[in-house]
Amino acid sequence: MGLFRKPSFLLSNTVFFITVYGFLVTVISAADYTTLVFKGCADQKFQDPSGIYAQNLKNLSDSLVSQSSQKIYFTATSGDGQNAIMGLYQCRGDLSNDLCHACVTKVPDLIDKLCGKVVAARVQLSGCYLKYEVAGFKQVSETELLYKVCGSTKASGTEFEGRRDAAFETMVDGLRNGSKGLFYTGENQSVFVLGQCEGDLSSGDCGDCVNTAVQSVKSECGDSISGQLYLNKCYLSYSYYPNGVPSISSTSDVGTRQHTQRTVAIAVGGVAALGFGVVCLMFVRSIFKKRLDY
Repeated sequence: MGLFRKPSFLLSNTVFFITVYGFLVTVISAADYTTLVFKGCADQKFQDPSGIYAQNLKNLSDSLVSQSSQKIYFTATSGDGQNAIMGLYQCRGDLSNDLCHACVTKVPDLIDKLCGKVVAARVQLSGCYLKYEVAGFKQVSETELLYKVCGSTKASGTEFEGRRDAAFETMVDGLRNGSKGLFYTGENQSVFVLGQCEGDLSSGDCGDCVNTAVQSVKSECGDSISGQLYLNKCYLSYSYYPNGVPSISSTSDVGTRQHTQRTVAIAVGGVAALGFGVVCLMFVRSIFKKRLDY
């Protein structure tokens, strides 16, 4: 008696608010990892009157997708002899098994849509990539440049180059000595860097590959404050934040950290407004109900 009891409708709307908020943030997070970065499709199509290549490719894709719920890297072969198709997938080193699986699951359909029935293909999403090739397909160098993108904003101060290079050096050393495996993220003097190598490389070869990527991105992107560069067996990303690296989840892609932070802020603001509106409506409804009861 005399104690304030919170109306039940306020409690139910609090639950509603939390549920919708969690749903939106989850959707945003998952969407970041399935954004198409680039595709590589061989010019040659399958010569496949018997359908054996198509069946082997389907079996390979099914095997890779199945394994992606348990591992971030896996290789497989489907078929025998000249009909064999080799393939692999790799997810970013900081993705959970669920997000890895969600990412890899999207790639086979994308390959079919973007490349068709070709003898070799690779599709790179923000959070994973999958590639395959038929037996006997021409091999390319581990450090062959596949794709690069440089930010349009240029550094205005004199300290950018030294800070960027120091961050790169720390990343290469970390990968080369194997202290963080074949995946590295870190920040150094307002520069956030990310690097990863394909799962079959040794730590020494990984360091060498990423070092080659470093030299390439410095040449290709110059004084751009952000960039991504993909070689055949490794890749890197970097972003420079003059006012300090934003404090958000390390699982956000370096190329989309600012965008993700902005998107989440908009989502949270929108959901907060929605939640407040629902509470107000329910409150007015409660008042009218009480008046009718009287």
